[in-house]
Amino acid sequence: MRRLEPLRLTPWTLPLIVLAIAVPIVVAFRFGGPPGGLAVGAAAAAVILVVAARARFDEPIEVASAPADHFAMLVVLERPLEDPPLASAIEEIANAGAKTTRSGAGRRPEILLLAPATNTAVAHWLSDLRHARFDAQRRLTLSLATLAAADVDARGAVGDSDPVQAVEDTLRTFGAQEVVFVTPSGRAKDVEQVRRRLDRPVRVLEASEKAADPSRLSG
Repeated sequence: MRRLEPLRLTPWTLPLIVLAIAVPIVVAFRFGGPPGGLAVGAAAAAVILVVAARARFDEPIEVASAPADHFAMLVVLERPLEDPPLASAIEEIANAGAKTTRSGAGRRPEILLLAPATNTAVAHWLSDLRHARFDAQRRLTLSLATLAAADVDARGAVGDSDPVQAVEDTLRTFGAQEVVFVTPSGRAKDVEQVRRRLDRPVRVLEASEKAADPSRLSG
């Protein structure tokens, strides 16, 4: 599994970084007055925020102990699971995993549906989670109903607004042996982050706005 190397700074690097930020601001105040100094300071702050926002960490995701007597699978709903063929694909993955456990296919797999409460940037900064939680609950309800109609047992939970963080939080207490993402077509950014940090299989089922396409399954 490919991992990013963590950033390591030597002891003398930090003072140089501080000087690189502070010196231009001081010079701007000296020759451009308060307006120039504030402008350079704002630009430096913006650069720091962009770098921090784009930073990626390579710490492995901590996972609770997997059950020895049955197969546990986490399904991350970035899109509602509405199509019966897509529900059948979930069932096939779970049944295949169950055959690898000690009890074989004798005990039904445990499936947990996780709906991240994804939010818009504006609503996130305003701490308005009402619409995000409502949408996540809707995804859960639709998906649970689709699985129930296909005779697939599952339970659900609403997670963090960041799908990767939601997966990380859930796996701390739910020892899934496999993770399946139900995502919009062509969007797998969160999946790649989880794959990079997780030591177990991560699959993708791509679902369009109107209908799911279970043939687009990747391991």
